[in-house]
Amino acid sequence: MTAPPEQSTREKHGVWRALRLGLGWGLLALVAGLGIAAVGVPAVTGSTPLAVLTGSMEPKLPVGTLVVVRPTPPEQIRLGDVITYQLEPGQPAVVSHRVIEVHSISDGRLEFVTQGDNNSAPDATPVQAAQVKGTVWYSLPLVGWASIAVGHYGVWLAPLVGIGLLAYAAVLIGGSLLGRARAAKAGPAPLAD
Repeated sequence: MTAPPEQSTREKHGVWRALRLGLGWGLLALVAGLGIAAVGVPAVTGSTPLAVLTGSMEPKLPVGTLVVVRPTPPEQIRLGDVITYQLEPGQPAVVSHRVIEVHSISDGRLEFVTQGDNNSAPDATPVQAAQVKGTVWYSLPLVGWASIAVGHYGVWLAPLVGIGLLAYAAVLIGGSLLGRARAAKAGPAPLAD
């Protein structure tokens, strides 16, 4: 026995409706999760999200990666840690490179010799403890591009993209729920003899 054409059409619509609903919820979860990881967690923990702008730390931290830098006391920094530090003390420009040597100076201060993973030589000047902003806690590949775009195109772009993604997810979810409500209102399909 074959299903009547209207039942087959209804089944196809049901599959598409389920796919749209799943896509909507998935997109909503993705945007919310990225927002929490990129903004919420750093705000709660006193960490700083920064975009990687150069290829000096490739392949681990390619351009466009968002790194979250957690404040770390200099005495807790170890060989192999990736630290973010001011290029010049008191200046806003920072770089994130790996610690390849730790020196304890006779007066008790620490300094760090750093090198980008993709660089052939260590950085020219050791980093003083006062320059260190913290260690890279975690990274989110590609998410830094949003921050880079905001820097280039103004502060309106990131919120606009976020609102657009949330609106798209809401439309997908709303459409699917509305379709379900209509299907429930129409009642069950008649059974074929």
